[in-house]
Amino acid sequence: MSKKEVVPEFEDRAGGDQRGNRSDSAGEFELEERNALRRVAGLSTELADVTEVEYRQLRLERVVLVGVWTEGTATDADNSLAELADLAKTAGSQVLEGLIQRRNRPDPSTFIGRGKVDELRAVVVDSGADTVICDGELSPSQLRTLEEKIKIKVIDRTALILDIFAQHAKSHEGKAQVELAQLQYFLPRLRGWGAALSRQTGGSGRGGGAGGGVGLRGPGETKIETDRRRIRTRISRLKREIANMRTVRDTKRAVRRRHSVPGVAIAGYTNAGKSSILNRLTGAGVLVEDALFATLDPTTRRSRTAEGRVYTLSDTVGFVRHLPHQLVEAFRSTLEEVGQADLVVHVVDGAHVDPEEQVRAVREVLAEVGAERVPELLVVNKTDAAEEETLLRLKRRWPEAVLVSARTGAGLDLLRHTVEARLPRPAVELDVLVPYDRGDLVARVHERGEVLGSEHTEEGTELRVRVDQMLAAELAPFAVTAA
Repeated sequence: MSKKEVVPEFEDRAGGDQRGNRSDSAGEFELEERNALRRVAGLSTELADVTEVEYRQLRLERVVLVGVWTEGTATDADNSLAELADLAKTAGSQVLEGLIQRRNRPDPSTFIGRGKVDELRAVVVDSGADTVICDGELSPSQLRTLEEKIKIKVIDRTALILDIFAQHAKSHEGKAQVELAQLQYFLPRLRGWGAALSRQTGGSGRGGGAGGGVGLRGPGETKIETDRRRIRTRISRLKREIANMRTVRDTKRAVRRRHSVPGVAIAGYTNAGKSSILNRLTGAGVLVEDALFATLDPTTRRSRTAEGRVYTLSDTVGFVRHLPHQLVEAFRSTLEEVGQADLVVHVVDGAHVDPEEQVRAVREVLAEVGAERVPELLVVNKTDAAEEETLLRLKRRWPEAVLVSARTGAGLDLLRHTVEARLPRPAVELDVLVPYDRGDLVARVHERGEVLGSEHTEEGTELRVRVDQMLAAELAPFAVTAA
């Protein structure tokens, strides 16, 4: 199986203006930095060993993919393996072959059947692969058995996604969340070799030099037990750090709520073009790259409606089918930003082979973080690269969806108008006469509320407005009653 050709992400990579003018932006520099550090085929890609025993070091260079088709159609199985190939490419691998086995359920010992193991071993030998990637989460015993039979490194889909997250995390919070997810995943799979499993101390000291001799007798603890204890300590520390970061995030969110600033979260499948749409709508300059999970660190930008009302747009981490539960838990504080939003702009890749499956996978994760009740606006992106038949099918399936192209700018004005129309409206409506020396109040009304009508008189500015309760209290002294 050759690597799947990925539809190019025709985006404004420089984060510049809509005329295509190149601008120096944080996203551009980050993209250059990431490309400068990209893994090179043929060179070692082993991750740093965070313990003194083997820590499931990954060598992602020349890989063979293996999937088990348990449900759905053959097309679904092919799409899942093609997505695994995209993930492997993003991690810096060269995909050589792909195998799929039809089974009612994965084999509890080897994930694939015993006969398929022999076939896989032959493919590995013929292709010269150094890694096998399984399209599913393997148990520690399945990993160990497959490696013993195939004689090369075996990893699963979860470990692959964790590796991509580790490469792409930039902020302190993102790195902490990824490390927590990695440690939670690797802890039950930690193992050592040879002397690494021997006792450091202990033994009765009787006979044949058993134990450690004088001064070294005791209950004993194996080396791997020591490392597991150290990892658990590190997990506890990371959870406390992330909890503190969550407090900061909640405080900022509370400030926005207190000032009645509506929040819009941009969510969707990985590589659907969320960051590109954010750049187009706000000029945020967020990193845009044709790769899975290019954006891990959430970005929030202020925007204004046509009437001047302020609201926020937040870019979020992309989702994928079978997103590892360790990542959902580690990124829960970030994903809850979606659950606290007033509107979710759900971006779908219209050029993908199965957009409906993307929507199903995203909604599944949103339900996990309690965001399924937030109003949703579906946005089908990459219409310039999608087939006309696909767009017609999606329009019939989702008649209220907005079709856009972040590359060409088509449909973005309609998207901006639709988002503004879907924002929650302030609760209090009143008529006020604001003196000219209180222009600050008029400015805040435009920023935080809706101006339904205005007229300049000799006494001041006469306004009919819809505002939040806090601002209504400030305007109360200037309220006028209808004659």
